[in-house]
Amino acid sequence: MAKNAKPSFSYLTHIAATPDSVWRALTDGVLTRQYWYGRRAESDWKVGSPVTFWYESADGEAVSDRGIVLEIVRPRRLSYTWQVQFIESMRDENPSRVTFEIEAEGEDAKLTVTHDELEAGGEVLQAVRNGWPAILCSLKSLLETGEPLALTSPAAVAKDAAA
Repeated sequence: MAKNAKPSFSYLTHIAATPDSVWRALTDGVLTRQYWYGRRAESDWKVGSPVTFWYESADGEAVSDRGIVLEIVRPRRLSYTWQVQFIESMRDENPSRVTFEIEAEGEDAKLTVTHDELEAGGEVLQAVRNGWPAILCSLKSLLETGEPLALTSPAAVAKDAAA
């Protein structure tokens, strides 16, 4: 890694679904809520627009993460900034960037997620390394079988770790 380079995380998966189906699963809040730890994505998906992820809390819906749409090439590429909101110790880290690349491979889709511009040694980096594989496996399961994985909420994990 070059001096001053920020860490990144990439994950590639093949999904027995069309690129359009993968795109919809990434951008439709009804679908994200099913496979993404109960998170509902909300945006108009235009460059410069906010992206907000909502989760159910004891007080109703609360913001878990937020960002700004950086790039959108439907249904092949989506990129936005990312900043954790629901865990206080991560809120102060600088925003990072998430990029989804979707390619058709025969009748299937190849999805590559790159989360970069992370702070070296930051808590978000470790959360990304643990979170994305589970989220993307759950997305794959939802699109291929109609059922997401039963994931433990990161809020519950964070609460357990703090106890």
